Amino acid sequence: MNKVPQGKAQSSARDSEHWLQLKQLAEQKWSLSTLFAQDKTRTQRFSAQAGAIYMDYSKQCIDETVLTSLLNLADSGDLSTRIEALLQGAMVNTSEERAALHTALRLPATATLQVGTQDVVADVHHSLAQVERLSQRIRSGSWRGFSGKAITDVVNIGVGGSDLGPLMAATALDEWADTAIVVHFVSNMDGSQLDNLLKRLNAETTLFIISSKSFGTVDTLSNAKTALSWLLTTATLRAGTQDSVLRRHFIGISANSKKMSEWGIHPEHQLQLWDWVGGRFSLWSAIGLAIAIRIGMAQFRELLAGAHSMDVHFANADFSDNLPVLLGLLAVWNSTFLHIHAHTVLPYDGRLGYLPSYLTQLEMESNGKSVTHDGERVDYDTCPILWGEVGSNAQHAFYQLLHQGTQHVSCDFIACVRHYSDEVQNASLQQQHELSLANCLAQSRVLAFGNAAIADTDIANKAAACDADKYKNYRGNQPSTTLLIDELTPHSLGALIALYEHKVYVMASVWDINPFDQWGVEMGKQMAETVYHALQQDGTNPFDTSTNQLLTHIRRLS
Repeated sequence: MNKVPQGKAQSSARDSEHWLQLKQLAEQKWSLSTLFAQDKTRTQRFSAQAGAIYMDYSKQCIDETVLTSLLNLADSGDLSTRIEALLQGAMVNTSEERAALHTALRLPATATLQVGTQDVVADVHHSLAQVERLSQRIRSGSWRGFSGKAITDVVNIGVGGSDLGPLMAATALDEWADTAIVVHFVSNMDGSQLDNLLKRLNAETTLFIISSKSFGTVDTLSNAKTALSWLLTTATLRAGTQDSVLRRHFIGISANSKKMSEWGIHPEHQLQLWDWVGGRFSLWSAIGLAIAIRIGMAQFRELLAGAHSMDVHFANADFSDNLPVLLGLLAVWNSTFLHIHAHTVLPYDGRLGYLPSYLTQLEMESNGKSVTHDGERVDYDTCPILWGEVGSNAQHAFYQLLHQGTQHVSCDFIACVRHYSDEVQNASLQQQHELSLANCLAQSRVLAFGNAAIADTDIANKAAACDADKYKNYRGNQPSTTLLIDELTPHSLGALIALYEHKVYVMASVWDINPFDQWGVEMGKQMAETVYHALQQDGTNPFDTSTNQLLTHIRRLS
């Protein structure tokens, strides 16, 4: 691919006639029961598939007019041009003046992509070769700790995208693990996670991966410092040296080689990131080392291949059949036009337990913005509040609000069609899987149709939905999309994650906001440093009265 010209003027969807049309359509009273009653072919028309992922969005509050207007809105905002710019390395991250090339991290070695003087594909595959080299040394037992013993445990120290992505993927694909090496994840800066973990680990056989794009994140480096102190205490008792400990027990992953070296990471054990890799989009890079250690490089490459297959679909499929485009446009319809300010992700598969947390960062850090690319304040709603949980847990936690609360919430149901095979697993596990699928379909049905979903007659018969017991009334009309995955594999998981990455970009493109910076996060970090310095001193507190009083109270008890 060739780089497209940077700075090319792009239209704003906000200024189009289709925006106004959608505002008018949103004022109608939308009833899912009525929509289904009026159109028996609705499900066939409002569904699409890409590879192993089938998407049914017929339970969204839309009709053909709305869908056509949304697709026209995408065209009016030059979505095709924006997609091309993303994939070809244009400066889509306008506030930081850089590309956002996470899609390049999963390009095959035969592809070509030049950004300025950088041969991106060559650099990416050089890094992957390093990941393979280090992961194979660890997995084969040839990597030894300071006492000469092979590694048994790997601890990934990171935060945000350096933690949530690898944690989510490694957990989801754990059944693909072919090594006894256990991978752990630590992110909390207060040390509680690490403290509990270190009590159970053997210093002689534990390897730490320090993952930080800047190698200056206080959360990560404070945990890394504690890990080093723990190792040195044990190594000293066995006559180990600090240089030996650093060389044999630490790998660094960062865009800042200088800081890694200053910290003590040996050059051969440094893995490179680039400025154009955002943290929440980075699991495809060397940040995924922990995944590769656990499931092997061949399966890690399958994860990348699955994501690339979704990239190809995103680039080439007609918008009316394009899963990321449809998912993103539906999110815009719900948030901006129907004013549904909450969205929940509900995987009916325990292996995807960390997916909601991962998507919470992906969407809210990306699209939690209130100014356009040009710095103009928006006059419309952007990203909704997103959360989620494994479906069976969620049913016993917050489904009460979904069914009978006062909040309108849009939902994504995610399930795998196949899991346990009768030839391999026992019939009891297969029955449990089918029970989970049944719950997934049942919950989306009740959320859509309310009382009518459990009535004896067709959902069109509204009279049957009336219930004298008001405490058992289910209003329904909560919109949802159901994503069915043929089966969970490294390839299909890669495609699923890439689907949501591109959904985020579609939403941002329609809203004309930059999904690749996170200045709100940076502001919090800067203020935390100022407060930390004040906490270490006994002088006058220079903040607001609340913060000053809290600091005084903390000092009194310290």
